[in-house]
Amino acid sequence: MSVLIYPMIVIGIIIMVTNIYRYIRFMQNMHDAFPKGKNRSSMWKSVGLALLVFFLMGYICVALFGNPDLMVAGILFGGSIFVAIVLTIMFDLIESIRDNCLSVTEVLIGVIEARDPNLNGHSRFVQNLTMLFYEYLPSDIKKKINRMSLEYAALMHDVGKLGIPEKVLNKPGKLTDEEWVIMKQHPELGVKFLEPLNSFSSIRPWIKYHHERIDGKGYYGLSEQEIPLPSKVIAVTDTYSAIVMRRAYKEPETHETAMNIMHEIAGTQLDASLVEIFCKIPKEKLMACVPSSLYNSGDV
Repeated sequence: MSVLIYPMIVIGIIIMVTNIYRYIRFMQNMHDAFPKGKNRSSMWKSVGLALLVFFLMGYICVALFGNPDLMVAGILFGGSIFVAIVLTIMFDLIESIRDNCLSVTEVLIGVIEARDPNLNGHSRFVQNLTMLFYEYLPSDIKKKINRMSLEYAALMHDVGKLGIPEKVLNKPGKLTDEEWVIMKQHPELGVKFLEPLNSFSSIRPWIKYHHERIDGKGYYGLSEQEIPLPSKVIAVTDTYSAIVMRRAYKEPETHETAMNIMHEIAGTQLDASLVEIFCKIPKEKLMACVPSSLYNSGDV
């Protein structure tokens, strides 16, 4: 039986190293749209990591300097398995909570958009496009944007239109200058709607500035470097959606026309490097982002 002692301890060490790696990766991905109680949760995350490292050092010390028997080896081995199970359950629960929260948000956005035929399905389309776009972004850009936060921001980028009068939203023709002033309030209104929700504090600036232009002629006049990177990403997908979707005042354009238009406005309205990346995404993958409601109605 003694031949089992050190293999069990070594396997336990390997499992604990894996546990620490999984914990660190998961905690890195937790900087998303749930920052409430950030200082306190950060402290407990650090404590959790310190305990895992402490346990790992204990395993190593026992293996190198101790004289373990089969019972000690079994306890260490079982402990590493137990920690792995607890971490898996914890990660699954948190992912489930986040998925449920996103599902509820999608339902609420659907209800909001139902009042405007020009928006119905648009936010979900932008959400799908944005997450596809994220997968094609270079790793150095991905590191700057949390995936979950980006998904929430993309889904809720037009939530402020809930505060825009229906006569402006549903107008079949061009908006007057006065109506444009009202329409341009929707990013700020979106921020105000989300202010009571501390959990969305990190994405509010992304939503507010998604209509900024690279040339500084956007809603708030921000220059290229002042615009949050996630806002630039959403601006690209929002523009594509706006071009290919049917609106009360226009017919939908083809994918090819959308590509041409986006190339024309790259560097002035949209970030040129992001447009270049987006336009390399295969057409069939972009079309797969169309929500079923739009696809069935023939809006795209």
